Amino acid sequence: MEGFGRAAFFGLCFGLLWGIGCSLAIMYSLFLTGYRRAIKDSLKQVKPPRYTQMLEKILAKRAETKARKKAARASEAAQTPAESE
Repeated sequence: MEGFGRAAFFGLCFGLLWGIGCSLAIMYSLFLTGYRRAIKDSLKQVKPPRYTQMLEKILAKRAETKARKKAARASEAAQTPAESE
């Protein structure tokens, strides 16, 4: 029974590690495929519609974030009393 317990433990550990390794390899290959496609799309002379839509969405989100941060800084400056000497 003692030998079976060790074998089961090692089998479980190796099986778990093997499964995690395989799933990471698959996710990495899918990531690289999408990344390569995005690079190819960005280098084309005529951009695909999806590329331009996503780019517009990203730029709008960046502008919104920048405006929000600017408003927060202005609000903080208005709330903080000016130090006078």
